[in-house]
Formats: sequence, structure tokens, C-alpha cells
Amino acid sequence: MAELVQALPDPALVIGREGGVMLANALAAAVLEANPSGRHLSASLRVPAVLEAVQAVAGGEEAAAVEYEIRVPMPRSFRAHVAPLGRGGAVLLVLRDLTREQQIERMRADFVANASHELRTPLTALSGFLETIQGAARDDEKAQAKFLGLMRSQAERMRRLIDDLLSLSRIEMNEHVKPSGEVDLAQAAAHVRDVLSGMARESGCELALTGEGPLTVPGSRDELVQVIQNLVENAIKYGSSGKRVEMVLGREGGFAEITVRDFGPGIAAEHIPRLTERFYRVNVQESRSRGGTGLGLAIVKHIVNRHRGRLLIASTPGEGSAFTVRLPLKT
Repeated sequence: MAELVQALPDPALVIGREGGVMLANALAAAVLEANPSGRHLSASLRVPAVLEAVQAVAGGEEAAAVEYEIRVPMPRSFRAHVAPLGRGGAVLLVLRDLTREQQIERMRADFVANASHELRTPLTALSGFLETIQGAARDDEKAQAKFLGLMRSQAERMRRLIDDLLSLSRIEMNEHVKPSGEVDLAQAAAHVRDVLSGMARESGCELALTGEGPLTVPGSRDELVQVIQNLVENAIKYGSSGKRVEMVLGREGGFAEITVRDFGPGIAAEHIPRLTERFYRVNVQESRSRGGTGLGLAIVKHIVNRHRGRLLIASTPGEGSAFTVRLPLKT
């Protein structure tokens, strides 16, 4: 029986008549974040509807299925299948993770809604430029060159928007899956400094990295580099008037921290709670003129969530802004 339970492709537990967990496979221990064997089921799975179904099936009722959600550490959806094992009151509980399926459906709906809304503006602009080139500017080479340049910038904007939408959709689809790799946050920050130092110089500001490493955290290097890069790019785009952007590394308790700070105009308090929403912009025209898609901080939030971390935002108008990513250190 133990070998059979371990071979099942879903989290599975065998539960005795009194509710004690007799067997559990490795997948069940991972989902419940502890090995439940030898303990009462309620100590590991605090879902009243599932506990009631297990009790009912152990008492002789037919097999049952219960759908439920958990919110901590990440929102996840499951379907619990409860079936009797023989006549001794034992029960087989199999947990089917529905999170990915539901996220795929939500991703499809969100992508269509967001793309159709955000792409309408550049497409309208492109259509207008084409009409002008074919009409009033048909014989004006100077005007044609101007409008072709504008059309190129609109096409580039659509490309960035689609890239960010696809990136966000992929991240959201896997947000419930904790990364299994290891990343030195200090090395990731140094890489971003090297990549974006030219952008900072062109914007007339200094990009500095302070703090010591290594700061090893469980995670995906590519995703954490994307987090730091998005924050630094934002700081350069919107805070370069302060002439300096800082990346500050540190640790507090069992957490590694990286703070990206600028000394620009800052952000009013009423905007801060909404900064990580899709397409939320403090200043729509400024964001679009600087090539922003309104998705950078949403991507940051979902990557940080996947890494079981926190994103902290502090800003004072006229003094600048600080975005801090706090991630659990490798234990």
C-alpha cells in the first residue's frame, strides 16, 4: 500500500477510521508543508468540508469530492477526492491541484481584455498616420519621414506591451509553484548595475550599488534579475532628476533585502496602494512618453509573491521613492 500511495501522481493520504494519517506520499507532504503521517488529519489540513467528507466516508457513506481554496502562503485551489478503502473504515484522500488550470483560463480572459484595451490607442494612431501619408502628406517627403518615425515608435510600444503581457501571464501561471533554485541576490544586483549603467548615464544620473554579499535566497535567477531591473529602470525613468539611483543590499533576521531608491519627484501617498495594479499609472502621458507599459510593477509583485517575499514601497513627494524587496534567505 505504501508503494502504491507513493506512485500516485497527485498528493495522496491514507486515513484511519479515527482520522489519523496512516500513509502519505511525498507530494502530500510538500502540499501540506509537513509530513502528516502519524498525526490527525486536522493537524495538517484545516478545511472543515474535507474533514467532514473524510469522516462521512469512513462511516460508510459513498465516495465524495470537495473543492476548496487555501490563501496562505499563496492562493491555491484543490479538489479533494475521498474514497473508502475496504471495510475497515480506512479512507483514501487524493488532492488534485486545480490552480494551474484556473490560472490558464483566467490568463486567456485577461490577455484578451487587456490586449484589446491597451492596443487600441497605438493601433488608432497607426491608422491615422497611414491615412495622412496616403492623403495630405502623399507628396511631402519630410512629413512622411516624420510620420514613419512616429509609426515606428507606436509599433515598438505595441511590441513592448505584448512582451510584458506574455511575461506577466507566464509568471501568474506559475505563481503558486515555489522556485527550487538558489540565487545570490548580490550577484544579480551587480549584473543589473552593469547592464543599466549606460541607461543611467544617458539620463544624467549615477547608478550605485552598496551593501555586501553573498545573499543567497531560494529562487529563479532570471526572475529576480527581472525584478531588480524593472525597479531600477523605473527609478531611472521617473527619478533621474535626483541625479542618483541607489541599490542597497542588506539582511534583516532571516531575510535578504534589496532597496532601489531614487531622489526624484516622489509619489503621492494616494497612488502607492495601486502601483502594482495592471496598467495603473501615476501619470499616463509621462509613462507612455517614456516607453512604459504599466505592467512593470505588476510583474515585480507576482515574481516576489512566487518567491514568498514582500514588496515594500515608501515615497515622499519632492524627496524620492524607495522600493524594497524582502526575500527569505536560504536555510
